[in-house]
Amino acid sequence: METTISGNIQGFKQQGEALVIKAAEGEARVYIYSPTIIRICISKNHHDADTSFAVIQKPVPDFDFDESAEFIRINTSALKLRIHKSPLRFNFYTADGKPLSEDDERFGTTWQGSRVITYRKLYPDERFIGLGEKTGNLDRRGSSYTNWNTDAVDYTPKTDPLYKTFPFFIGLHSGLTYGLFLDNTHKSYFDFGATTDNQMSWFGADSGDQNYYFFGAQGVPQLLADYTWLTGRMEMPPLWSLGYQQCRWSYMSAAEVLDIAKTFRKKQIPADVIYCDIDYMEGFKIFTWNKKTFAKPKAMMDELKAMNFHLVTIVDPGIKIEEGYQQYDEGIANNYFATYPNGENYTGYVWPGRCHFPNFFREDVREWWGAAFTALTDIGVDGFWNDMNEPAAWGQNMPWLVQFGDKDMPEVRNAYGTQMARATYEGTCKLLGNKRPFVLTRAAYAGTQRYSAVWTGDNTGTDEHMLLGQRLVNSLGITGMAFTGVDIGGFSGNPTPELMVRWNSLGVYTPMFRNHAIQGSKMREPWKWGEANEQIIKKDIEQRYKLLPYIYSAFYQSHLTGMPLSRTLAIEHSFDDLVFDTRFQNQFMFGDALLIAPVESTRMNTDVYLPPGSWYRLSTNEKFNGDQIVNVDAPLTDLPVFVKAGSIVPMQHIVQSTAEQGDGILELHIWHNEEPCLFTYYEDDGLSYDYQTGAFYKREIGFEPINRVIHLSSVEGTFSSKYGKIQLVLHGFGKVNLKQEMFDLENGVMEIGY
Repeated sequence: METTISGNIQGFKQQGEALVIKAAEGEARVYIYSPTIIRICISKNHHDADTSFAVIQKPVPDFDFDESAEFIRINTSALKLRIHKSPLRFNFYTADGKPLSEDDERFGTTWQGSRVITYRKLYPDERFIGLGEKTGNLDRRGSSYTNWNTDAVDYTPKTDPLYKTFPFFIGLHSGLTYGLFLDNTHKSYFDFGATTDNQMSWFGADSGDQNYYFFGAQGVPQLLADYTWLTGRMEMPPLWSLGYQQCRWSYMSAAEVLDIAKTFRKKQIPADVIYCDIDYMEGFKIFTWNKKTFAKPKAMMDELKAMNFHLVTIVDPGIKIEEGYQQYDEGIANNYFATYPNGENYTGYVWPGRCHFPNFFREDVREWWGAAFTALTDIGVDGFWNDMNEPAAWGQNMPWLVQFGDKDMPEVRNAYGTQMARATYEGTCKLLGNKRPFVLTRAAYAGTQRYSAVWTGDNTGTDEHMLLGQRLVNSLGITGMAFTGVDIGGFSGNPTPELMVRWNSLGVYTPMFRNHAIQGSKMREPWKWGEANEQIIKKDIEQRYKLLPYIYSAFYQSHLTGMPLSRTLAIEHSFDDLVFDTRFQNQFMFGDALLIAPVESTRMNTDVYLPPGSWYRLSTNEKFNGDQIVNVDAPLTDLPVFVKAGSIVPMQHIVQSTAEQGDGILELHIWHNEEPCLFTYYEDDGLSYDYQTGAFYKREIGFEPINRVIHLSSVEGTFSSKYGKIQLVLHGFGKVNLKQEMFDLENGVMEIGY
């Protein structure tokens, strides 16, 4: 196979939004999106069509550059790009000239056949985080990965690839930060010095352009803000989707679904969501109901709604080949399906048997798909679970001959799940009007946060998978996906009662709190583990509901800035070696205030690394100095959770569902610190899109320790809070004689007398 290297620059000119550079091999185009974002697109044969499934922003219309004998120079207020002429190389520096990332001097960008690879200098202390749903350690240094969305059933803690492709990573070295997003949906590769004697890192794809965005902001939070500005941010989720979710493959009848829901209410275990897996359908045909076991779905939905439950139903892309089946007939009539090059519809086997697969890359197909959800929305379903959309067919990989219109399968396989999620989201938004749908997808590509939540696929009921799952959730958070979850208890296998208890306690602090399991395994409902364990699980689920005001406010932060709810400690402590220590790499912040230390179910104490500052154990109020490793008790009844000193955490009293109004009291928990602290409290109706036009309730809550005063800013937005009173709960203040504990919510100032 011939290897070619880009070679020397032969000429360049500004053309529209791009600086076009002709090289001995290929052409490069440079675009500026902001002072901290520069795009490089290197191709053998440039195509004028410039589309992306992920990027929603446009480059600036023009920019200045100059040249010397050796370089073309582009400067922004934050970055310096030096384009070496002989040979063509791209080197990025901070505004004051510190190197961020540089092409390898020898190779730069190369082609072997259609495969394109860029080799970059590897700095001695360089670490890498990101790539989303990838196994392995928090620090990707010394590892290599492939992006090829795969139905990875029974995956292990070392399996690669998995279900999703998020080709965005963050580099950390010399006290500096940068990010890189390879926007290429072909099978792609990332090697962080695993195979190059620590000389180079490299990335590339089997075909297509070497099309990457370089982010030069300093600080991981700002990199995440820039990346999610470029690829979009999530809308506010339905509040009910943040409650406890109960799922199984499968609840086999409407009677069983209702029995599960009634048991939650009888036992007063809070819950909001129940799922129907594939067996609710007639012969696994999507948009149908089983005429025997789910004969009256509307009546079932009415009962669920009366108990304040929402239903989420699974939908797979495989359309059964069966004349008389509406979706099949319409798809055939309108040529909506993927084909072979000769025009024959591709056929693969999945749950219904022989199936065709919609071409979600066409707008009219997406509209057709979305309109079909009336079979679900008309009876009251408002949650939609997109599965098997890698796309999966028995035997795994579809033939590379398969075409989605003018796109070959190898080019767009990694984006198929995102386009299906997009079709589901856009379609159900139209059907539900001003009501927010909940969409969940297994396969995804960069930008999916605009349409859907994700979960980490078919995990296993082991401690190892519980810890891996948290790393996956944390890593997905730094690739734009704030709304993420795992199958609590493990999809396959049979967890021990101790693991089920421990995993549920961790689920409290997982953005999506869903319990799910495979058919034939132990039932996973909270009451299936013995009376004592049921009470522990119930207590933990109640804790989730107490924290919902804090959680919802944190999702507002995600909506505004892209900052995830579950945050690896590397976001705020990027150059702290202990954060990357394998003993502590699973620890994470849950919002601004809470530090969570996952622990195996077999261990009753553990070492925890507390970053600099002061910390309080949530359950005991015991205070710890930070910047040290502490050994703490970790019984099954008390997962180690710590609160950063100076934190404000709003909570509510226990409710059985998010639809319950509660008692109107907002508990305001404040943990003492010598420095002032601030929290942005956010509330809206949790159901509609009215918040987009100002129907929200937002206030800054601040504590000033010197003056012993709590300030509430004036209200932003037109929404009226469901809370009428604030109850102060102070931690670490010593002896306190409060003038009063309860305040009207509309008070602007609350004085603490102590």
